[in-house]
Amino acid sequence: MALELAYRTRKQNKSCSVFWIDASSIGGAHHSYTDIARKLKIPGWDNEKADVKQIVKLHLSRRDAGQSLLIFDNADSVNLSSNGTSVGRDASLIDYLPQSKHCSILLTTTNNDVARTVASYKIIELQEMEQDTAQSMLEQYLDTLLSRDEQPKARLLLQELSHLPLAIVQAAAYINNTNIMLQDYRIRLSQQAQADLKSISDVLDNKLQEYNGKNSIATTLHLSIEQIRHDSPLAAEYLFLAACVDRKDILLEFLEAPSSREREDAIRIINSYRLVMRRPAESSLDLHRMVHSALREWIGKRGMLGEWTEAAITQLCKVFPHDSHGNRSKWRRMLPHAKYALSHSHRNEEGTEKMDLVRKCAEALLSDGRYNEAETLFVQMMETRKRVLGDEHPDTLTSMANLASTYRDQGRWKEAEELQAIELQICSRVLGDEHPSTLTSMANLAFTLQSQGSVSEAVSLLENCCELQTKVLGLKHPDTVSSHQTLTEWRLETIQLEDEDDG
Repeated sequence: MALELAYRTRKQNKSCSVFWIDASSIGGAHHSYTDIARKLKIPGWDNEKADVKQIVKLHLSRRDAGQSLLIFDNADSVNLSSNGTSVGRDASLIDYLPQSKHCSILLTTTNNDVARTVASYKIIELQEMEQDTAQSMLEQYLDTLLSRDEQPKARLLLQELSHLPLAIVQAAAYINNTNIMLQDYRIRLSQQAQADLKSISDVLDNKLQEYNGKNSIATTLHLSIEQIRHDSPLAAEYLFLAACVDRKDILLEFLEAPSSREREDAIRIINSYRLVMRRPAESSLDLHRMVHSALREWIGKRGMLGEWTEAAITQLCKVFPHDSHGNRSKWRRMLPHAKYALSHSHRNEEGTEKMDLVRKCAEALLSDGRYNEAETLFVQMMETRKRVLGDEHPDTLTSMANLASTYRDQGRWKEAEELQAIELQICSRVLGDEHPSTLTSMANLAFTLQSQGSVSEAVSLLENCCELQTKVLGLKHPDTVSSHQTLTEWRLETIQLEDEDDG
């Protein structure tokens, strides 16, 4: 119904902008709003300090912004979760809603409480699809017309699929790809359902109706997976990898292949089974929420979820870009996937690839001004490296420096100073006073002291740093030049302050 409304709105009003928002989590909503800001070219959207949510809300609430329709999909909680990740905080869905007569909002939800909280009396409750409508839908998606003899079999199949649109679409796609008769599909579906039934346990009574609906979709999906594994192992691998990251905006480059043609062939196969939705303009894929859930269930029952989660982390490490300004658009798109995979990884945190991905996420979040999220990851990195490598390992010291930088960016000077002082002490003892890392630590601590108003201490420390840099790096080295310039400025400030005090 939401899709139909979107298409009808665009058909009737070409000037109305229609935006689809993933309201299942903070990451999904944030990414959707970033995408809206980029497409509308809202001034300041790419500023690393910008609050994209507020920018989009303010823009769409303006009278001159024109008409728009926002569809918040899968809004099953008023509090948007951080997708089970160890980073981020929950946020209210209501905070994302623009307030304007020119901006219409539609929410899709399975939660009655959410509907009553957000929409009050403007609620449309969807009923189960009628038999005739379901059969019409099946015939629409099948490549060949149903014969008169197949009509009764089609009705039985639709009952077995609980008249669910997603299950109907997947069933039709399987029949089209395998060129089997309707009755043969029913036999295979029954066999698959019996196999699935053996692995079912502890279904709570109050969730039985929800489970039965999901089960129809899961059974059609499981049947399709088995066929895809037989026809194209690479296509099956893509599905398993996609199940281990966020289900929205999965970049094609994340799906590795010997050649671009082989990747395209594999994607074409899973697309023909209606398991993914392509975004040609963004070179990415989406998975339906229930497809994503059923895929994870299928992999988990075979004891392969941990293995594929680690495979996803390995691949993410390869494609996650450096946190430079030019890569901001890309790593903003990659962050939800990295955070999802990391949060569902149960392997010990000591893994090199996992910690490398944690580092890349933390640095990207820091560059984006998302300090609380960055801090959580930097703390995780530091504690892990202390435990595994020891307090004096260079990687541990780097983690301490990164965390201190996060404190500084938040104006938490005292915490930054304490951590930097410990780091400098260890660097001096382990690496020596003249090691470049020690000199960097010395300069960082001097800046933190100066920012707190401890000017004389900062000048004294930077003087020592300049002397060592000149000796080790030379007068013309950029670090030496920069430190000398800063020292000169600080000395002038000290003199000015002394003159003011004397006056």
